Amino acid sequence: MPSPHDHSQPLLVDSEQDQPETAYDAADKVHVVGIDEPEDDDFKTPPFSWKKLWLFTGPGFLMSIAFLDPGNLEGDLQAGAIAGNSLLWLLLWATAMGLLVQLLSARLGVATGRHLAELCRDEYPTWARMVLWVMAELALIGADIQEVIGSAIAIKILSNGALPLWSGVVITALDCFIFLFLENYGVRKLEAVFAVLIATMALSFAWMFGEAKPSGTELLIGILVPKLSSRTIKQAVGVVGCIIMPHNVFLHSALVQSREIDHSKKGRVQEALNYYSIESTIALVISFVINLFVTTVFAKGFYGTDLADSIGLVNAGQYLQEKYGGGVFPILYIWGIGLLAAGQSSTITGTYAGQFIMGGFLDLRLKKWMRALITRSCAIIPTIIVALVFDTSEDTLDVLNEWLNVLQSIQIPFALIPLLFLVSKEQIMGVFKIGPVLKIVAWLVAALVMVINGYLLLDFFSSEVNGLLVGFIVCAFTAGYVGFIVYLVIRGIDFSSWCRSKRLQIQ
Repeated sequence: MPSPHDHSQPLLVDSEQDQPETAYDAADKVHVVGIDEPEDDDFKTPPFSWKKLWLFTGPGFLMSIAFLDPGNLEGDLQAGAIAGNSLLWLLLWATAMGLLVQLLSARLGVATGRHLAELCRDEYPTWARMVLWVMAELALIGADIQEVIGSAIAIKILSNGALPLWSGVVITALDCFIFLFLENYGVRKLEAVFAVLIATMALSFAWMFGEAKPSGTELLIGILVPKLSSRTIKQAVGVVGCIIMPHNVFLHSALVQSREIDHSKKGRVQEALNYYSIESTIALVISFVINLFVTTVFAKGFYGTDLADSIGLVNAGQYLQEKYGGGVFPILYIWGIGLLAAGQSSTITGTYAGQFIMGGFLDLRLKKWMRALITRSCAIIPTIIVALVFDTSEDTLDVLNEWLNVLQSIQIPFALIPLLFLVSKEQIMGVFKIGPVLKIVAWLVAALVMVINGYLLLDFFSSEVNGLLVGFIVCAFTAGYVGFIVYLVIRGIDFSSWCRSKRLQIQ
């Protein structure tokens, strides 16, 4: 065994057994097996236990961070400022659709004991697997740039402008090492830190909600009464489009494997699915309330004003300060604290997701610190360049944000389509494959999300693309893009099961 002073240790993890990359080592998992076990019945689901719910609580809250990242907060504040409270009903239903997708992701991870990236590695040929990996990495980089920029804006606010955007990006990059430090203390300690960050967001934005004093009646009407107009269609599309984050679909299927369960017993697997469904629902209810706070604060302050169309993440704090004043504690700094918690938590989960995506698709058995460093560098280097180039203008940052939203919208089918086909496949899921009703609902939700994001893409490119050559390149890219989606759909259709059912009908 090498000594602590031996600097020639390999970057690859020693593998006495040549096993593929897994989300968690056995020693890192939270021990659930053996707690409150009933009589020896492999098929019976144990009765509900608050103690076990507590042990299973954690992955859902890490997953919910993607619903609270700076990109979502910007969508919230713009929806509130331009549409008032009229899109709160859509925020509620978009969160419900996001919950369905994330529960399917968790179901895949629990039932198979493997995460989405690992299963894609086995199910698709090398060329398709590499395309899926590149798409997942691009989606992660796009999300990470938004999250890091959000943290950098918060640091700039809290430092009274003393720290420019690029320095905030560098500071945020250090969260990679915080993540590595926390991971050494176990999964539960890491989850506790995220709980503190979510609580910080909740308290910050609840404080702002209290300062704004929005109308309770208008809030309830906004949640319960569907309303949409031609003026708010773009914000409506944005509300739905930013809920499904491609990297989050990969992430949740891996996070649920942090609990040790007995996969040989159907009852224990069903028990885990039940607890994960409860804690994921609670986590997304909390995320919905936090998003609601942000939307209603900006609806109360800026809906119907001349400033509504110009509010973005960069200037939101200053506008809040001018509107609501100082108070006991200046609202500018309350906003900055909440934004910093959102940015920091989402960048750390981005690092986490990057490890699973890279390790799963490529089967890399690297040291944890090396894997995290590679993942972090992929996002931080372009982000620093972006911060240096775009630091001088709010308008250019808004343009950048639009391009990043487009980048992530493009990637959504490459996470949703493999997920839906895998959870429907009996050879992979066994008795835990989804039934026909849930399958139809899931495909309708996926189709709706993809159509909405397709609308975003068409709207964006129709306004941005100029020139014959650029138009030709966009058309060529679109043809390849649609072709690959069609390939994924055809590849995923279980023709053998269909033929088997037809033979049974004939007999």
